[in-house]
Amino acid sequence: MNVHYHIFNGRIVNEQEMFKGGIIIRNGRIDRIYRGKRSSEEPDCIPLDARNKWILPGVIDDHVHFREPGLTHKGDLSTESCAAVAGGVTSFMDMPNTVPPALSQAQLELKYQLAEQKSLANYSFYMGASNSNLDEVLKTDPARVCGIKAFMGSSTGNMLLNDTGVLRTIFAQSPLPVAVHCEDESTVRKNSDEFRLKYGDDPPVSVHPRIRSEEACLLSSSFAVQLAKEYNTRLHILHLSTASETDLLDGSLPPEKKRVTGEVCVHHLWFTADDYPRLGNRIKCNPAIKTANDRAALFEALLQDKIDVIATDHAPHTLEEKNSGYFNAPSGIPMVQHSLVAMLEFFHQGKITLEKIVRKMCHNPAILYQIEDRGFLREGYWADVVLVDPDDPWTVEPSGLLYKCGWSPFDGQTFRSRVTHTFVNGHLVYDSGKVDGSSRGKRLIFNR
Repeated sequence: MNVHYHIFNGRIVNEQEMFKGGIIIRNGRIDRIYRGKRSSEEPDCIPLDARNKWILPGVIDDHVHFREPGLTHKGDLSTESCAAVAGGVTSFMDMPNTVPPALSQAQLELKYQLAEQKSLANYSFYMGASNSNLDEVLKTDPARVCGIKAFMGSSTGNMLLNDTGVLRTIFAQSPLPVAVHCEDESTVRKNSDEFRLKYGDDPPVSVHPRIRSEEACLLSSSFAVQLAKEYNTRLHILHLSTASETDLLDGSLPPEKKRVTGEVCVHHLWFTADDYPRLGNRIKCNPAIKTANDRAALFEALLQDKIDVIATDHAPHTLEEKNSGYFNAPSGIPMVQHSLVAMLEFFHQGKITLEKIVRKMCHNPAILYQIEDRGFLREGYWADVVLVDPDDPWTVEPSGLLYKCGWSPFDGQTFRSRVTHTFVNGHLVYDSGKVDGSSRGKRLIFNR
């Protein structure tokens, strides 16, 4: 039996507007949106007073690693989707570098079956591309899978795609968006060898942005853009990390008219290389967090609409794994529980508008991936809705983390805004610190 809700007295932030109004949710979808004060009694609805709160569309994170199957000591579809909804993330797209990797249609479908059983948030999974699975990649259903993921540089899981002929065929023939991890492998290996000679097996983590350098990123992303232009591919460059790469992107077109788009992750907007001495391997990720100048350029490109999407690359590892020496410590950061409040902190600092945050975290992922009936507060759309108290400061503590790994690079950080309620398909899955695990998210569908 569906429970209906009437959210009233809030400030709705949607499609470049902010206005006082309310939302009526019936049968899992947005039945009505109205402006002004509470328009009428809705006797079949549970009333929810959103006074002094923002009402936002649910965040769509197009880049997560929830670690299932095969790596569930780090995280799984249940724990990480719990953390997601607590952070206002109602839909996610998960990467293929699990164990086994999603390199066949059967392995991909297994992940969907697991999510149907376990995920509180809506879900999709990328089909992985390798040097040897081209036939499987080209079978992927554009209406039921978010995209093809190509690692043009090795990272966790070592799914390096370095066969140029296969890569060209994917760019030429993929019926789905091609999402790429861009780091030039030969440059990374050369830099690694140099620092091993200098430091042995345990150099300081501060060498990370010099090993996974600006040059490595730019060489690879430039090649990806070259291929996309050659074949008219729908290309999405993931986790941009350098100032130079932003010059590859165009801010003059609306996102729905772009063939090449870019994503920035929250940690590349928040941290810099100056944070390595304090946080060490906890902020070791691929591509690396780089200089303050790179961070500033990424933020500027975001404001100029060269970069279209804000995501997390949520990638948990245990503290035991992270506390290994530099070359043994895996790359990746847990982020999905705090991405929205971190971006809202930038709003409070006057660096970005609330409307632009919603556009980059909610609207644009839906536009670029052509997601059906999500990403906006619109009548008839699925009721993926988030309520935020903009002025209720709180501090990140281990006891409040829902990640299975149990740690965050934001430990001790105070955020001014707080997610208070999260609806997924009209179900109230998160309410003032409590997660309701009785419902499950839905498989994302794409209008392609």
